[in-house]
Formats: sequence, structure tokens, C-alpha cells
Amino acid sequence: MLMKTAPQVKSARDWISDLSKYRNPSNWRSSFELAVTIIPFFALWVAACWALQYSYIAAFLISALNGAFLIRLFIIQHDCGHSSYFTNRTLSDWIGRALGVLTLTPYDVWKRTHAIHHGHHGNLDHRGIGDVMTLTVDEFRAKGIWGRLQYRAYRHPLTLFVLGPSYLFLLQNRLPIGLMKAGAKYWVSSMGTNIVLAAALFAIYWFLGFGAVFLVFLPTTIVAASIGVWLFYVQHQFEATIWDKQDEWDLHEAALHGSSHYDLPAVLRWFTGNIGIHHVHHLYSRIPFYRLPEVLRDHEELVDQSRMTLWESFKCASLDLWDEKSRRLVSFRAAAKL
Repeated sequence: MLMKTAPQVKSARDWISDLSKYRNPSNWRSSFELAVTIIPFFALWVAACWALQYSYIAAFLISALNGAFLIRLFIIQHDCGHSSYFTNRTLSDWIGRALGVLTLTPYDVWKRTHAIHHGHHGNLDHRGIGDVMTLTVDEFRAKGIWGRLQYRAYRHPLTLFVLGPSYLFLLQNRLPIGLMKAGAKYWVSSMGTNIVLAAALFAIYWFLGFGAVFLVFLPTTIVAASIGVWLFYVQHQFEATIWDKQDEWDLHEAALHGSSHYDLPAVLRWFTGNIGIHHVHHLYSRIPFYRLPEVLRDHEELVDQSRMTLWESFKCASLDLWDEKSRRLVSFRAAAKL
């Protein structure tokens, strides 16, 4: 897979002072972005429920389309978790908690595990929380037949992008996985989200019936979950990404070179909240999503850094193992030839 990499003028750490100029959010802009996302989201919910009276197919299609707005709500929740959405951190946190009910993601649990992801991404000695499980070629070869089959099943596209997302958002998120012994705060976050979600689903069933649950709620959720996991996957699982052992790993280098610039068409950039500009986000996570394009506009040398197009990104689905010798993410087939 071809990846365009810009000539390095400065180190990843040197970018921090430049990027800090974009960290301040606008409360007006943040409120506007929230409004133009959540209003259509609920409007499409109402439209799908109305269509349910006349056509199951129409209700399903409207609900599936609404998955795009749910993705954008998750991006707003994501920025709240980075304290980059409103100038008032408490307001950001409570908006994030409210959105966590819609996205089926307990906010405080996700905020902590996502911080772990940011703090350890690309570190071979700190894998397992907030990331896509990735083995090295040598680790895979050292496993027995059952271990290899399990890993192959996990990395299969059907698991990663169809079955896995539904399991993650519908089931796994119901418990504070990864933080089970980290304190009551995370149990409160999970159980609080579950209680509000259960009450909302009961109300939907009581007033609108099972059809609204299965043909409105579930399609929106599953479509958003699958696309969201795909976005997270291609942000780090590309051929030229980087992984290192603890003694060689550097936080800033891993952020810049281990995260992609997923250069999507304008409409998809809007629905995904510019999260494709992921190398900049990882290097300075306090930048609001709506200011990320400003960074690329002002610093053209970052445009081609680990850039991939929508078409190029599909090739990433065949990459499975980190080869420490070639420093590339490779497929099972390529690994067998090494």
C-alpha cells in the first residue's frame, strides 16, 4: 500500500508549541456544532418511527442513515473527554455523559481508557486497553495452533467490523472493562449509563413497540458502531505505522507517525468530525475537532504525513501483524514468507 510521507522538517515534539495555538475552543461554535448534529439526529429518529407505520424498510433505511449523525455525536463526546469542546470542563463532562447514553458508551470509563490509549499507543510493552489487539510476527509464531486460530478469528474483517462493534457497544460497554478494580467512579459511570439507557429503551418499547427497538434503535446503533470501529482501525492500523519497545518508544513520535491522515471526501469529513486528521489529534488532543482543518491549512507539511485516501484505506483490512524487522504492518500471508 502506498503511503505519502512528507519530508520531516522538525521532530514531532517540536510541533507542540505550534499546535498549542489551536487549542482554545469557541463556546458558540461548539454549541452550534452540537445543535446541527443532535437536532437532525432526533428528527430522523422521529421520521423513522413515523415511517414504521407504513414501511419497515423505510424505517430501517432512515435509521441506518441516522447512524452517520450518531457517529458525529460520538466525536463530540470524544472532544468532551479531551476537555477540548467547551471552555468549562465541568460542562464538557456532563455533555459527554449525556451523549454517552445515546452512543451506549459510559463516558467516564471511556474517557479513562481512551486516555490510556493516547498515553501508550505504539508501545509494544503497553497493549490491551483502548486499542485494537496487535501481535508481532514473532509473538504470533510463538503461539500454539489454538492461539493462532483465535488471533486470526479476531483479526478477520467480519469480526472486527461487523460482529465486534455490536458486541463492544451493546454488551461490553455495559461493564467497566479494563477498570473493574479501578474504583467506584467507573462502576457509577457504567451503571448510571445502563439505568438511563434501560429506562429509555423501556419507554420506546412501551409507547412505540418492539418495531422501534429493532428497526430504529438497533440499525442506528449498529451502523454507527461498525463505521466508528473502522475509523478507529484505519487511524492506527496502516502499513507505515510505528510500534516500539518501551526503551525506544517516544510519545510524540508515536502520535505523529503512528496515526494516519485519513483524507476523506468533504461530506464524510463533516460526519466524522475531522477525526481523520488523526496524526494532528494524537499529537495535540486538546484541539477541538472543528479546528483541525485550520492546522492543515496553516501547516501544509502535515497534509501528506501518513496520508491515505478512502480507496487506499480498504487495503488496511488485510494487515494483521507487526514485523519488527521491516517495521511494517503486514498480512498473515506476507508474514508467512518472512
